[in-house]
Amino acid sequence: PEDFFKAGGRIPWWAAGLSIFGTQLSAITFMALPAKAYATDWTYLFGNLPILLVAPLIVFCFLPFYRKLDVTTAYEYLEKRFDASVRLVASSFFIFLQLARIGIVLLLPSLALSVVTGVDVTTCILVMGVLCIIYVTLGGIEAVIWTDVLQVFVLLGGAAYVVASIAGEVGGFRSFIDQAQAAEKLNYIDLRWNFSEPTLWTLLLGGLAASLISYGSDQTVVQRYLTTKDEKASARSIWTNAFLTVPATLLFFLVGAALYVFFANHPETLDPHLSTADAILPFYVFAQLPEGIAGLVIAGVFAAAMSSLDSSMNSVAAAVTTDFHARYRPSSTATEKLRVARVATVAVGVAGTALALFLAGTEIKSLWDQFVGFLGLFGGGLGGLFLLAIFAEKAHAKGTLIGLLASAVVVFSLKTWHPVHSWFYAFAGVSSCFLAGIIASYLIPNGDVQSTAGLTWKTRKED
Repeated sequence: PEDFFKAGGRIPWWAAGLSIFGTQLSAITFMALPAKAYATDWTYLFGNLPILLVAPLIVFCFLPFYRKLDVTTAYEYLEKRFDASVRLVASSFFIFLQLARIGIVLLLPSLALSVVTGVDVTTCILVMGVLCIIYVTLGGIEAVIWTDVLQVFVLLGGAAYVVASIAGEVGGFRSFIDQAQAAEKLNYIDLRWNFSEPTLWTLLLGGLAASLISYGSDQTVVQRYLTTKDEKASARSIWTNAFLTVPATLLFFLVGAALYVFFANHPETLDPHLSTADAILPFYVFAQLPEGIAGLVIAGVFAAAMSSLDSSMNSVAAAVTTDFHARYRPSSTATEKLRVARVATVAVGVAGTALALFLAGTEIKSLWDQFVGFLGLFGGGLGGLFLLAIFAEKAHAKGTLIGLLASAVVVFSLKTWHPVHSWFYAFAGVSSCFLAGIIASYLIPNGDVQSTAGLTWKTRKED
């Protein structure tokens, strides 16, 4: 299954970069960020921008280990650095995180399709889920990446058209900006030291941690690094994504502000029964744009969803096949591994679809906040594990697992008692895992001392 998961290293750096970009931004960005900007303002803009600060760390500190060790999943590195238990626990955490992601990314475009066609949300979820399972099972990572490249252009083109269309309706781009500014929709910075609100500090710290989790420990992204011919090409793909993220994030916040200005000018066109702000973009598209154009923009919603769903399913299949099946059945043939990969793809697709159906029946104030909460709860410890592996030479398996447990306790406590905003969960998870892991590693003796030569930042040049 080398080709199924790594495309034989044939992917150009720019295609891998666009695929990373499409995977991370997805339908969550296409719909939920404009919805957040429509309902509030641009305060959340800084949540996505820390990728520019995290990219150098990934390029110079994380990437060399993944490429030099020639791993298929990021969690193979954790076994080499610590032991099998850390690898298996981390891989399991990743799988749970992706199930949450699949559920939400399936639900968002299904809401869009429901608004546009009037078809029941449950039916939309089932149709989307089944189509994605079939598509991903038949193709490998190479098909996923090239599909992502096309989907990114559709996604960005659709968003740009919405902004241009509304600007034309309200007297031009300058008039649109002036009206949004007058309504305080372009406010983007809150300097209060209050971690229970989406202040600048909450968003920067949370965004830094979330970017570290996504680009340093998330198999859906790490897998892209392994599809290019060498480390230099992988680094270029990371920079491509980072520099695309900034203008794209700005574009999606512009969409939200534009939607607010349009409906402020034409309040009679807004459906009073619209149940959630997350559906505001497809509602505008269906009600206001010409039929053909509306179809293209809705296609953008589904393109965004597909670019995340295919990645999540393929990467979870890689984790199941490489971290579990191949480890316990090392003598299995390539044909057997490929069969396991496809079965795993179907299984995770079914589980993600079931979660989307569950979420559709619940009252969730904002799907974007819910996703960030999932990321912090399941992903924070993952980011901390990789920081410990690379930078804490004295860290050992027992200590890091205690750090992971401490991270889960801290994030669960914050989530239960609500002393901080959900954007802060990721930072709390990463930092508590790192600190608790270091302390536990110093306090608890490590009976089975494992060589760290070539596996940590300090010993990276040793063989």
